Amino acid sequence: MGRSEKSTPRPARKRPYRGPVGGWGSLEGISKVALAEGVLPVGELLRQNKPDGFACTSCAWAKPAKPHTAEFCENGAKATLWDLTPRRCTPAFFAEHTVTELLDWSDYDLEHAGRLTDPLRYDAQLDRYVPCSWEEAFTAIGEVLKQLDPKSVVFYASGRASLETSYMYALLARMYGNQNLPDSSNMCHESSSVGLKQSLGVPVGTVTLDDFGQTDCILFFGQNPGSNSPRMLHDLQAAAKRDVPIVTFNPLRERGLERFVSPQSVQMVTGAATRISSEYYQVKTGGDPAVLVGLCKWLIEADDDARASGDPAILDHAFIAEHTSGFEAFASYCRATTWDEIERHAGLPKADITHAAATYAQSTAAIGVYGMGLTQHRLGVQNVRLITNLLMLKGNIGRPGAGVCPVRGHSNVQGQRTVGVTEKPELAPLDLLKQLYDFEPPREKGLNTVETCEGVMAGTVTAFIGLGGNFLRAIPDIPRVEAAWRDQALTVQIATKLNRSHLINGKTAYLLPCLSRIERDEQASGPQTVSVEDATSYIHASFGDRKPASDNLRSEPAIVAGIAQATLPPNPRVDWAAWTADYAKVRDAIEATYPQWFEGYNARVAGGFYRGNKARERDFSDVAGGKASFVTPTALSATGFAETPGIYRLMTLRSNDQFNTTVYGYDDRLRGLSGSREILLINEAEMARLGLVAGDVVALESAATDNVPRRKDGLTVTPFNLPDGCLGAYYPECNVLAPMSHYAEDSMTPAVKSLPVRIVVEPRRAAE
Repeated sequence: MGRSEKSTPRPARKRPYRGPVGGWGSLEGISKVALAEGVLPVGELLRQNKPDGFACTSCAWAKPAKPHTAEFCENGAKATLWDLTPRRCTPAFFAEHTVTELLDWSDYDLEHAGRLTDPLRYDAQLDRYVPCSWEEAFTAIGEVLKQLDPKSVVFYASGRASLETSYMYALLARMYGNQNLPDSSNMCHESSSVGLKQSLGVPVGTVTLDDFGQTDCILFFGQNPGSNSPRMLHDLQAAAKRDVPIVTFNPLRERGLERFVSPQSVQMVTGAATRISSEYYQVKTGGDPAVLVGLCKWLIEADDDARASGDPAILDHAFIAEHTSGFEAFASYCRATTWDEIERHAGLPKADITHAAATYAQSTAAIGVYGMGLTQHRLGVQNVRLITNLLMLKGNIGRPGAGVCPVRGHSNVQGQRTVGVTEKPELAPLDLLKQLYDFEPPREKGLNTVETCEGVMAGTVTAFIGLGGNFLRAIPDIPRVEAAWRDQALTVQIATKLNRSHLINGKTAYLLPCLSRIERDEQASGPQTVSVEDATSYIHASFGDRKPASDNLRSEPAIVAGIAQATLPPNPRVDWAAWTADYAKVRDAIEATYPQWFEGYNARVAGGFYRGNKARERDFSDVAGGKASFVTPTALSATGFAETPGIYRLMTLRSNDQFNTTVYGYDDRLRGLSGSREILLINEAEMARLGLVAGDVVALESAATDNVPRRKDGLTVTPFNLPDGCLGAYYPECNVLAPMSHYAEDSMTPAVKSLPVRIVVEPRRAAE
């Protein structure tokens, strides 16, 4: 049985953490989750990220050609323990608890109830989930979908589903009649997909893992590998040991970018940690455009001086002339921008920015690494294009040891886009799909995540199919969307564990439990292999071998096929049953649809292969004009709102005990925080200005200009090293403060890294 009661809230605690990332601290973090789950599957952990094992269900960081003995990190191990828990969330659990009661449970408590075991139907009269058969679920779902306007139905994907499942899911949506295929990329790296496409003609990064072994400079922006992609620290550590400068710009001093102890090495005995960042600058939240313009300004003006005096050029003029457009306009902008403007928006002195620029100038092959600290702002797309500008100035695209490296989140979020999970018609081979499957694919753009939420609130979205994830916790404006969610005719959630999104239901609602990637997937043709794509465009096989949590689970491909067969008219070109019986047939279909990337797919998947990247070959033919494009910025702040007294920039954060919306516990060890997630991080100078002391309880109110009240109560004031005017608090708890309209221009990625808020002292403290 799973946990039957919710846990008791604990007070927030702050104790400075002085250790590095990795080492014994990581083992302790893994042990706590293992103890809480009552499981320590050493054999499975040793198969994790191995060629003959399974791909981690956590982040999408690349897997080395020669894996370590233990090729897993702290968060990857927690994800595996979370999936392999002996706890079971059976129909008996739902007989004990109404859905209304469960709405008061925390994210942690809901998932800690254990693995879902049986298909469930929501009974509104009983306010409970009740068991049903798979056949009943598929038939009912199909009957409702047949009655709805296909344009009003959404097919959401979280980013964990395999390439095989994702291809089937995208085809189901298009054969049903829409391209409403939002995914978790809409919420995090859509700004990368748009910005990189505009600049380089490809929507993904250009580096591979080998480049980290050849680079002589790494520029790091807005990403926290210690909590979000710890295996990346092995590659950063190797570079640091070669004395490669790692120059970091981040509002918080994250321990993973400071010191690391490899659990694979003698450092576990000696305790000697490796320094990661050689230079660390705490940029103001949303100040990255100013930093990037400042770096480029110094390089351009230093190059002007060098050429005038006859010294060697600093910029790669041959690359700029042959492969790019827009340089002169950008260079003129940089020369005209004053250092006073740059310093004000960056929150950094000129000396820091010029020192970093001089470090970069000395390099011959540099990598630009970034995460959602760049993408989740109003000008997130501009941020992505500016870091690409910086790299192009020195020809660092399409050169060994160089390139742009967006660090993706979910383990196959990049891959599902590759095989068709996209709302954008230009990214799907619609003519070829028509030819292969003899149907007329929809041609109009589908709904992305923000548009889906707007449609729910407007009543134009009438059904939601969720392939994994916790959609209603990850989105902005949670209360407003939840209030309208129940008006939908149908909601279907495909999941391994219970979460809040399963408790807000449409008029007809089903919760369908699936196998995890770690479990044995036995179909008619035998045990099945699936595949995923990592953040560097490598395709890897994944083979689960663990006994399933329940005999009544079905694989994600089988569930997608079941819905398709119950919904779509028969099509002799698509044999859903055959695809379910043998996933190799799905891979054949993927190869036929995307031959440029998947030639010989079944023959190559076992050993893994690189999908290829035009920009890596300096082929920019997919950019308008045929050349890589410099962007001239429109502003030096990415926030999209003016600096105003009393208005703060709130950056939402993940903890060390968290991956996306999954909360493994209440420790944020690397920041020295524990006990609660209801905290507000603020620097001591700002506390003094407001008359606050540590432990005070305050509220945050949205300062958005749309006149919609948004408030988050009960946050404990916690002093932390942040730039002036900047605040930090946990995601997804503070998504209630994010307006639906506050998203990145061009990409519509929710701008939750710079939310305008006010601090409000709660009434009970005012009364004291």
